[in-house]
Amino acid sequence: MLSKERFENKDRLIKGISEEGHFKVSVVKTTDVVKTAKQKHELSLLNTVLLGRALTGIMLLASELKGEERIQLRIDCDGPVGQIVTEANRVGEIRGYVQNSGVELDYARDEIQLSDGIGKGVLTVKKTLYNEAEPKTSTIEIIKGNITDDLAYYMFQSEQVPSAVILDVGIDDKGEVTQAGGILVQRLPDAPEGKIDGLQENLKNFKSLHKLFSEGMYIDDVMTKALAPFKVRELDRQPVDFFCRCTRDRFVNALTMLDYDELKEISDEGQELVCHFCNEHYQVSQDEIEEIVLQVKAKMN
Repeated sequence: MLSKERFENKDRLIKGISEEGHFKVSVVKTTDVVKTAKQKHELSLLNTVLLGRALTGIMLLASELKGEERIQLRIDCDGPVGQIVTEANRVGEIRGYVQNSGVELDYARDEIQLSDGIGKGVLTVKKTLYNEAEPKTSTIEIIKGNITDDLAYYMFQSEQVPSAVILDVGIDDKGEVTQAGGILVQRLPDAPEGKIDGLQENLKNFKSLHKLFSEGMYIDDVMTKALAPFKVRELDRQPVDFFCRCTRDRFVNALTMLDYDELKEISDEGQELVCHFCNEHYQVSQDEIEEIVLQVKAKMN
């Protein structure tokens, strides 16, 4: 039986607005999301934190979408992680992966920083929206490489919205995820100039989010604390999960899009197909591939 405390501590997102209508705030708890990503992709310590932050950040951005609109955050860089890709939608489905999931930094070096995993590169956000024929894409240069500051910079540069961002993944001495989550505070158009500065300073001195969750603080209380001294009114809340819509049938159908020569090259044996986003493995037998070859050949005649 699911206890009230366990239910209230499940991963979820809450949205609110200050009573004066000057600020919006979103708070998300992503502990199980990050733990699932770590397990599915066998993530190193470095990538647990970086992908965990990216998964948390993309869900905060997705909180502004409608229905099943989707948003993708992609980091292409010259650091050892190579590439980070995350996606989310408004209904709380999050997924993502790192190109080099097992890579690690040399933490024995005094000057080593988390940002060394990313180095130089670009951050691209792509939105798939209703009533838009093509996805809306914005790209910025990575300025810090810690994802948190880069996301805030994206909000200011591409969305023209002054924002304060916290993305936090707690790791214990055994390398396991303790708690994870994030906060996004945005200034609304009618807010007086300068008021966001106080909130940004407040969040800079904010107690580690993973510690607050570990102490039993609910996302409701975190939202109130994040927007203090302004009073906040809840707008919406929803569960969030690491969830991928890939299926074996989709992968098999994708094989039918290959041309005849490509299919012939792989038709002498079965194939293992792997989803980048969730690392699920699907087996396709030799007989199935040969059947697809015959279907493609028939269409050519």
